Amino acid sequence: MVSVFSISFKTTDDIKVPHDPFDRIIGQEEAVMFARLVAKQHRNILLVGPPGTGKSMIAKAIASILPRPKQEVSVLDNPQNPNRPIIQVRKADDILNMKKPKIGEIVNPTEVPSEISERLGFRCKRCGAMSHYSILVCPTCGSEKYQHANMFSTMIGMQNPNIVPEFGEKQVITQVKDSFGRDKRIVYERLQNGMIRVLREGDLKKLEEYKRMSRRNILVPLNRSVFVQSGAGSETELLGDVKHDPYGNHPQLGTRPYLRVVPGAVHEAHEGVLFIDELSMLEDAQRFLLSAMQDKYFPIVGRNPTSSGASVKVDKVPCDFILVAAINIGELDTVMPALRSRVRGDGYEILMKNSMPNTLENRNKIAQFVAQEILRDGKIPHATRKATEKILEHGITSAKRIDDAENSITLRLRELSGVVKLAGDFAVLDGSKLINSKHVKRAIKHSKSLEVKLSEDYGNWWGTSTADDAGDKSHTSGSEVI
Repeated sequence: MVSVFSISFKTTDDIKVPHDPFDRIIGQEEAVMFARLVAKQHRNILLVGPPGTGKSMIAKAIASILPRPKQEVSVLDNPQNPNRPIIQVRKADDILNMKKPKIGEIVNPTEVPSEISERLGFRCKRCGAMSHYSILVCPTCGSEKYQHANMFSTMIGMQNPNIVPEFGEKQVITQVKDSFGRDKRIVYERLQNGMIRVLREGDLKKLEEYKRMSRRNILVPLNRSVFVQSGAGSETELLGDVKHDPYGNHPQLGTRPYLRVVPGAVHEAHEGVLFIDELSMLEDAQRFLLSAMQDKYFPIVGRNPTSSGASVKVDKVPCDFILVAAINIGELDTVMPALRSRVRGDGYEILMKNSMPNTLENRNKIAQFVAQEILRDGKIPHATRKATEKILEHGITSAKRIDDAENSITLRLRELSGVVKLAGDFAVLDGSKLINSKHVKRAIKHSKSLEVKLSEDYGNWWGTSTADDAGDKSHTSGSEVI
């Protein structure tokens, strides 16, 4: 077999690596076609095939062409029922427009009742003369203007003229009766410019609402990655949780429930891609994944029944994601039928290829693959043309050895990537500026699996040892041990 590339290059540095992530996926044309549809039509996809054939690359490529997220998901405090925090979804414009409302009426200290101006430090209690609240002694009568002056502030102000000392109260809250005999609050706030802000009942309600909306726990920020990968570590990782409060939700000592809510991968992938490798490992949690896909909402609850978080529940948490799931061929029967039906009903099931024909076009793809793996690693030098041919030869041998594919090139590219990186490490060890065929040969030799190495290095020894042991037992079987 003659390893020939039609593209002209001396080293892999001369090979142009595509910018489009889909064009970097080697030998999976059908999967790439459907993956582009997934991103465009917002479908789901189940990728079935052996490890190392490009399933995670496809998931990342789908995420790379999705639009940027448009929504931020937050959980707000619920004063009436703290164990049922409130979900709020905001767009970018809503976030920018979230400013403290300009409320209240700004008045001169002379326009408020005398008692109020005295308590705020503007009016002298003895003679009634008006002056700035930072002046302790009345300029008119010389008496102390306000009996409860903060003397510590006075001393600090004497030492640093840039600090305005604080006299009197900063805020005074009063109650008055309206025409129906109901109590209404009026708040007088002292301003640094010597004026007073008057907040009436309507203003106070707006201010309280603003403060309540400001007390938020952002679960899914606006600026986030649209690619989220989840394993089968725990249901908490996938579905979220509520942290334990050792003070048992005590209002003064504990942490408010809304601050202890933790999103799961299904929530973090909102408006993006949720990639689940080894889908079968989810086992019974597949039914929760199915529910999230169907409803596009999934509640967050405390998952430890002995935790204080078990009493907290957040409803209607958005999780509108694209599912990209991967599984090995032999584990297909472990996927819940309803979940597979959901994928097929709103997406695609794709069988990944494990090899491709040994054609000129496909040999060029292997050369591209070597170049892009070197660039992605970033720690190894480029490879010569001869070295790239050796890597291609190994790919052809692997297709025959692993998948019994004649005149084919393997698409188990993770293994081939390992050979490229190991050859590059050997080149670095030798101080070589390029990966040559010698480095590739060493890499192929040392990249064998442990099972193959055990068979090669210890297989005969084990056989001999077993025979010897059998002979020893036969020799001593009639002997009596004393």
